Amino acid sequence: MNEIIKTAIQALEEKLPNGFDGSVKFEIENEGSVIVNENGCSESSDDADCTLSADKETFQDIMSGELNSTAAFMQGKLKVDGDMGMAMRLASILA
Repeated sequence: MNEIIKTAIQALEEKLPNGFDGSVKFEIENEGSVIVNENGCSESSDDADCTLSADKETFQDIMSGELNSTAAFMQGKLKVDGDMGMAMRLASILA
C-alpha cells in the first residue's frame, strides 16, 4: 500500500470512525482506491454505491478542509458516479 492510500485511509477513519451507512469508493488518480462502508475504510477497487474520483491534491485538500467537496465538484475537480444522494450525505459529514 502506497503512502497516499495509507494517508487517505487514516484521514477517512478520523472523519468516519464508525464507518459509513452505504459504500463509497474514492479513486485517487494514479494512486489507487479506498472504500468506505459500514465496516470502515480499506484499500479496495471493489464496486460501490457511489464513486468519487479526483487527483491526489484535490483529495488532500478536501480531507484537510481547504476545499469543500461540493465546490470541488462544481469546479470539475471531483467526479461523482453513482448515487448522488449518498455523495451529498458524505459531503456533509466530511465538511
